[in-house]
Amino acid sequence: LLFVVGTVSCTLFLAVNGLYSASDDVIELTPTNFNKEVIQSESLWLVEFYAPWCGHCQRLTPEWKKAATALKGVVKVGAVDADKHQSLGGQYGVRGFPTIKIFGANKNKAEDYQGGRTSDAIVDAALSALRSLVKGRLSGKSGGYSSGKQSRESGGGDKKDVIELTDDSFDKNVINSDDVWMVEFYAPWCGHCKNLEPEWAAAATEVKEQTKGKVKLAAVDATVNQMLASRYGIRGFPTIKIFQKGEDPVDYDGGRTRSDIIARALDLFSDNAPPPELLEIISEDVLKSTCDAHQLCIISVLPHILDTGASGRNSYLDVMLKMAEKYKKKMWGWLWTEAGAQSDLESSLGIGGFGYPAMAAVNARKMKFALLKGSFSEQGINEFLRELSVGRGSTAPVGGGAFPKIHSVEPWDGKDGELPVEDDIDLSDVDLDDLGKDEL
Repeated sequence: LLFVVGTVSCTLFLAVNGLYSASDDVIELTPTNFNKEVIQSESLWLVEFYAPWCGHCQRLTPEWKKAATALKGVVKVGAVDADKHQSLGGQYGVRGFPTIKIFGANKNKAEDYQGGRTSDAIVDAALSALRSLVKGRLSGKSGGYSSGKQSRESGGGDKKDVIELTDDSFDKNVINSDDVWMVEFYAPWCGHCKNLEPEWAAAATEVKEQTKGKVKLAAVDATVNQMLASRYGIRGFPTIKIFQKGEDPVDYDGGRTRSDIIARALDLFSDNAPPPELLEIISEDVLKSTCDAHQLCIISVLPHILDTGASGRNSYLDVMLKMAEKYKKKMWGWLWTEAGAQSDLESSLGIGGFGYPAMAAVNARKMKFALLKGSFSEQGINEFLRELSVGRGSTAPVGGGAFPKIHSVEPWDGKDGELPVEDDIDLSDVDLDDLGKDEL
């Protein structure tokens, strides 16, 4: 059975099995139309971020369609294939499917929908949010966007996550920081700076949330803080520079929209993020939580400790850690177990009993796996993972269609193994001939 792992498969799957079509009242949203349809709209929007292969999404689909039909002309109901459009899902912090967000008066601050998955519950939440939006307008609060640009007067409060830096505060905040800083040098009179301001402010909030504050967006008034402007050779406005610990600052030369800025910030975050943890399968919880949370989990079965000793095992673990670092942007899970410790799991992955070390890449949602055919080395594993990441490779169903029982085992103590101690038996007084007769 040939099976394609990764984004290619989802795209192919969608071609024949999309969850929504043009005949539905659900509006299909993509990176191309999202800004125009949602962000620049004065309407209230309910947006579902889904993946075609996700069972919960498939069950939600008829309810979402019913809600869209009921709310037609009152509230806009949309859907984003966030597996196909990962950048758009990433922009709104989508980590699981389905994720539903409500875009109300302030389109830069979407709210998470936490209600029930029935059309009744969805409609109730939409009408409640609509009531809040209308009441807000009545009391003089912002009615949302009319042109997609927030006025400087009404948007002032949204700059709360942009860190203002000065000649005095810059070095202690930025230069020795372990975080990544994107710093805008601006002039108050500069028209391009004014256009950038709401985009920069919105991006700052989103980036702060998605990177847990590890990437920071800041601003420097270069007309006041002339020492900084001189040090970094600021000649035009706005100029954006990226500061990372131990590196010279580099110019940001990407787009000036919120989504462009966020995309670059997330790239910088993943470049600087630590590699995923490499966990030993000591319980069912370790296996399930890792494999359920990631598109793929990479499972290695290493030789018994008596065959390799601690140094041999550590050399295999080092290879896995290097590969986890190399492929960390893929957000895969990484696991290992000792030969024989999880024999049922080995059998279900076609590994059992021979050829250690071995490696399997498992898609837990589809219960399919691919086996490393080459050498268990940086080169061999890199080739295997590269093929998977572009959607190539031969795969098979996990034996039994589900993970087998996982045995709870003691974690490896990091030491060389010891042979089990056998009791010494004194046979000097035993008549071996008589012993044989008794047994017969």
